[in-house]
Amino acid sequence: MTDPVYRTILLFDIEQYGSRDDVEQAFLRRVLYDVVDTTLLTADVDETARLRADRGDSVMELIDTAIPVPNLVKTLLTETPALLHNKNRLLADSARMRLRIVLSSGYVAVDELDGWVGSDLNHAVRLLNSDPLRDALKQREADCVLCVSDGIYEGVVRHGPLGVRPQEFHRVTVETKEGPTVAWVHGEPGTHGSPGAAGGSAAPAPEAAAPRRNDTRIKGDQYGQTGGTLHGGQRFDFTGRDRDER
Repeated sequence: MTDPVYRTILLFDIEQYGSRDDVEQAFLRRVLYDVVDTTLLTADVDETARLRADRGDSVMELIDTAIPVPNLVKTLLTETPALLHNKNRLLADSARMRLRIVLSSGYVAVDELDGWVGSDLNHAVRLLNSDPLRDALKQREADCVLCVSDGIYEGVVRHGPLGVRPQEFHRVTVETKEGPTVAWVHGEPGTHGSPGAAGGSAAPAPEAAAPRRNDTRIKGDQYGQTGGTLHGGQRFDFTGRDRDER
């Protein structure tokens, strides 16, 4: 086994890959390779700075630390979704490819069978297969969802490098065999929370107060469906014919 080396870890996984037939799986793998290669090329990652492992429905990339992580994050947030959209728009819904993506980092060693080993790699794979990330993709219309490790978030994302908005990420807790671990998912948390408070729920809106029977007061600027506007404090008294009819 080689000595462990520190690398940026990038993982891609195809949603619902196992439910496709052999022809569809082969097609999706070709599309995945094209998306990954184009993404890394856009981030200025050449062949000498990366090492790939194929896992059937997923691809793992070890990227040299000389490649700036902000470049990778920005490309994953812009180029990758655009690539997927351009490919999926020409496909039937049944052939659409959606991806879970994880960006992490850590020490990885390569054994005599060309296998990758290391607890940091295991941690990244746990994030890739986690329920919060799976749910995030199910709850949105986008073709992909990005999750970054806590180390990537704290070291890069939260500082807001050009093209990266930290407020667009929300914190999640992933339960693993080694215990709970923190990660950050890009995009709204969906129906199960609000930005910055994953797992929470929005408080119900208070019911509007019922108008007084004979004295309806309207304050502030009011906008009706017909486009009319009332300004200031207005008072309407039900009098005459209207009051008699009631």
